[in-house]
Amino acid sequence: MHKHPSSSVQQAREALAARLLDIRLDAGITKRELSSRCGWHESKSSRIENARTPPSDADIRAWCAACGAEDRAPDLIATNRQSTEMHIEWRRLQRTGLRQLQESGVSLYERTRTFRVYTSDVIPGFLQTPGYATALLTSIASFRGTPNDVRQAVIARMRRNSVVREGNHRLALVIEESVLRHRICDVDAMAGQLGQLLSSMSLPSVSLGIIPLSVERTVWPMATFTVFDDERVHADSLDAASTLTQPSQVGLYLHAFETLTQNAVYGAPARALITGALASLDM
Repeated sequence: MHKHPSSSVQQAREALAARLLDIRLDAGITKRELSSRCGWHESKSSRIENARTPPSDADIRAWCAACGAEDRAPDLIATNRQSTEMHIEWRRLQRTGLRQLQESGVSLYERTRTFRVYTSDVIPGFLQTPGYATALLTSIASFRGTPNDVRQAVIARMRRNSVVREGNHRLALVIEESVLRHRICDVDAMAGQLGQLLSSMSLPSVSLGIIPLSVERTVWPMATFTVFDDERVHADSLDAASTLTQPSQVGLYLHAFETLTQNAVYGAPARALITGALASLDM
């Protein structure tokens, strides 16, 4: 199974710790001597070398200076910052409200040519109606205790989603059939959302696959993720948003997406699943 994104963060921290250890060993000094030169307790050096405590920028500079390797500091600091930004708690991202979170991704969405999106929980943001997005973002704001600027956030999301119809963009989306039946909003809004899915399927830039509940799967349902131009992955969990850029990580998600597409149906069979979900709203 795929590792939780936070495990990739820990791997990055362990790799950084190993590089710092090598620098100390190359300098031929003990942890005690390094700690003395840096002006901190020896236990701190042990925690850093064992990846139990992430070093600050100042720690890395002090470490390299103590080992006569000041020229190594800038690269190590950049590596450390990247590992920190790989896994960011939602409460940090959303503490200024949901509108700013929607707007923060506009430039990435504009420059991306091919999106690969898999969702197992909600309708992909690209295809959400204002009614559906309002209900979803309202529940998110309530659950996470963020500032309630849902109306502005929905406007920002709809503006961001214009890439579906504008510019040279292609969207390949795969969703689970269960997503069609999750009552995220009231019946009228849900009917409008399912109707939007049907109309979106006619757009030349959109490929929508649906994995039926009845299919014998070759890969399990997994957490929602988006791949941007085969270069970057956004993977969401309940507590955090992770950005993955290492080729091996992106390749793993591309492989997952390709396998999921093999389990999905398209065209008329996909439309039949949507119309079936629409019919169930009257039950």
